[in-house]
Amino acid sequence: MKVLILGGTTEASALARALAEREIPALFSYAGRVASPKPQPLPTRVGGFGGADGLADFLATQRITHLVDATHPFAEQMSRHAVAAAERKGTALIALTRPPWEPQESDRWQRVASIEAAVAALAGPPERVLLAIGRLHLAAFAARPEHHYVLRLVDLPEEAPPLPRHTLTVDRGPFTREGDLALMREHGIERLVCKNAGGAGAAAKLEAARALQLPVIMIDRPALPPRREAHGPDAVLDWLVHRSTSDDGTDRGV
Repeated sequence: MKVLILGGTTEASALARALAEREIPALFSYAGRVASPKPQPLPTRVGGFGGADGLADFLATQRITHLVDATHPFAEQMSRHAVAAAERKGTALIALTRPPWEPQESDRWQRVASIEAAVAALAGPPERVLLAIGRLHLAAFAARPEHHYVLRLVDLPEEAPPLPRHTLTVDRGPFTREGDLALMREHGIERLVCKNAGGAGAAAKLEAARALQLPVIMIDRPALPPRREAHGPDAVLDWLVHRSTSDDGTDRGV
């Protein structure tokens, strides 16, 4: 057995620790979008593979038997490449992903299907908006320059965000309800825009928005090809044990 973890999430790090403790041969891969990625107890590579073909070649040359896609729920391209590469090489695949958030009774969610739909949903009078979507899609919101955006990013960007009115904060989670309440009150936030990443580590902003009765524009997850999924490292470990002892060859994990 040899495992490749496509990482970058808290769940990926937890799985890496579990595999290292059990001395299961494994590699850890970061996409390279964070300046200082968290050190892992496994041999680690940083950077892309060169598409599905490059990932398939890597699976073959490294003799990977089990592929775990533990990327962010919105890393759509990487997840699609993982499914395609695993099918091409006959590599067992599982996605370690968080269950999506569901609105509670007092929540004021407006669910949208994409970044573009979130931008369109901001039509209206100027507001102070907490834009909690990461750095890759900030430019899209320049189409709504009337708002003042509060941006929370993991790293200080190399260039100023292309938004005429914005305040930048640099912080790394997990966050707390009290901390996000303080952030929203300090900046007079009137609306929250975020992706449905799921998990406990990023839910504090939703708890704070709920307490303040703020409207939330919630971006739904992208649709992905069918694949086997698990919601915790223990479930992945169980799957690895099953796959390593099964010889029927019927479960390709996708």
